[in-house]
Amino acid sequence: MKNYRVFDHTADLGIEVSGQTPEALFDHAALALFDLMVDAAGIPSTQCRNLVIEGSDRADLFVNFLREILYLFNGDGCVLTACRVSSIDEGHLTAEIRCGRYDARKHRVKKEIKAVTYHQAAVRKTAQGWQGRVIFDV
Repeated sequence: MKNYRVFDHTADLGIEVSGQTPEALFDHAALALFDLMVDAAGIPSTQCRNLVIEGSDRADLFVNFLREILYLFNGDGCVLTACRVSSIDEGHLTAEIRCGRYDARKHRVKKEIKAVTYHQAAVRKTAQGWQGRVIFDV
């Protein structure tokens, strides 16, 4: 089941993500980012990393987390294969991620995402759980 939906934004790309808990919301957002960027089918998990992210509030934390996840691809050539946020509060997040190596000869980039923006970034509790919204610069 897809835990996000894409919406158009002038010259950019936005997503709304849902999760039953804040941890699930952030997990789903990280996986959605990679689902939009690269076809990760068949990429084996070869690395495990621990992340500690800080932010001034949940929306700032959401953007900072996704920026770090995006850097894994753009800076390190890693493709996220799994994400598990283990703790989260208003200003801190810890997560364990698994990733594999991107190989341009084997893996197809679906959409180039240049940056995660603060424009309309939001995280809120809903009657169904949690919802996040973010816009990517493409």
